[in-house]
Amino acid sequence: MWNLAGDAAAAPAAGNYLTTIIPFVLMFAVLYFLLIRPQQKRQKTRNAMLNQLKKGDKVTTIGGLHGTIMEITDDIVVLRVNDATKLTFDRSAVNAVSAAAAAALEKAAVEKKD
Repeated sequence: MWNLAGDAAAAPAAGNYLTTIIPFVLMFAVLYFLLIRPQQKRQKTRNAMLNQLKKGDKVTTIGGLHGTIMEITDDIVVLRVNDATKLTFDRSAVNAVSAAAAAALEKAAVEKKD
């Protein structure tokens, strides 16, 4: 009456769970090291850059606008684009502190004065 063949078939099924789970664990590990971890490192360096912004820094916004920081608060940055134009941005709109932007702004200012 007892089905001994059913008990023998149940033992390999437990091994099948492990072989089914291993590919998912490996895929998660690969995705973590190729996608998630590098994104976290980029976000950490971006937050550090945004926290170190100060008045007078030459920056580039995410829209490609180059300017000099005139005023800065916790969440707002006022950029001087040229002698007469000041634009207000969210602090998170700053993409990079740029030495190239500084050189271009200084060159434009010298050409304008001449």
